[in-house]
Formats: sequence, C-alpha cells, structure tokens
Amino acid sequence: MKLWNAFAEKHPAAAQWVREGGLFVIVSNLITVLKYLLLQFLPAAFAGLGDASFGWPGIPLTLFGETFQWNILGYDQEHGGLAYFCAYMVAMVIGECINFPIQRNFVFRSNGKLGPQIGWYLAAFCLITCIVNSINCIWVAVAGLLVPDFIYNIGTTVLNGGISMVVFFFVNKKIFPAAKQN
Repeated sequence: MKLWNAFAEKHPAAAQWVREGGLFVIVSNLITVLKYLLLQFLPAAFAGLGDASFGWPGIPLTLFGETFQWNILGYDQEHGGLAYFCAYMVAMVIGECINFPIQRNFVFRSNGKLGPQIGWYLAAFCLITCIVNSINCIWVAVAGLLVPDFIYNIGTTVLNGGISMVVFFFVNKKIFPAAKQN
C-alpha cells in the first residue's frame, strides 16, 4: 500500500487513471459475463416471436459461402431474426442499466447532473450498439457456420463488451466528471 500511496501522492492524475481504468475493466467484464448468460437463455423467452427477419438496412452479403442480410440493427431470418434481436437488446439494456450507476457512482465517483449524464450515456449506447450490431451481424452469420451458438454468443459478448468497453471508458471519462476534492 505504501508504494501505491507514494505513487498516488506524486502522480495524482495518473493514479486516478489507473484506479478508474482498473475498476472500469473489472466492472465491464463482470457485466459482459452477465450479458453472455442472458444471451444464452433469453432467445428462448422470445421464441414466440418466431425467427422472422427483422433488420435495417438488409443489404445482402456473401462471406465464406454464407449469404446473409447485413443490418445495422437486427438480424435476418437465418440468424435469429426478431427473436434473437430482442434477446440481444434486452441483454444489452439490462447490462447497461446495471453498469451505468456502478460506473458513475463507484468507478468515476461522479456527482454531475444525472439527467444530462443519462442522456449522453443513452446516446453513446445507441451509437455503440449500432456499430457493434453491424459487426455482430457478420460475426453471427459466419461463426454460425463453424461453431454452435453457445460459442458464437461468447464471441458476441466479447465483441460487444470489448468495443463498448474501449469507447465507453472515454465516454464515461467525459460525462462522469470526478467530484471536486476539498
């Protein structure tokens, strides 16, 4: 502890980055595990929706011999359609609803205005989700050729968690200003 305290006293800004970064990674990875577990079981909860295609913009692509619809949001019928998309979104939203207060209050120790922070976090979530889903759409189609769904769901959550984690760290640094020390 002496070593850390000496470092933190000598380099307070660097110590804050290390503390926040370390805690951010731990919390984000725990939330990623939760999302994975949800994504394993939620598709069954939405099975009643069927596997109807649901997506936009629905551009046909063929990669590695697999033809699928590339979407920014949603999945084609072959790759889960509306049911998988609903399960994916519910898992992501539940994860972020847990993640937001932990990151805000514990990791970044922010006491900024809650309304604008929620707004910026929601905007970042929507943008990141569109980017990640457009990549995941390709991943699900190609990985589905090679491995069972429980394996490609690991890839889905790691992809989502990894990209989200990097982007959200910098978003959170911006929207969760640290409380002023007196």
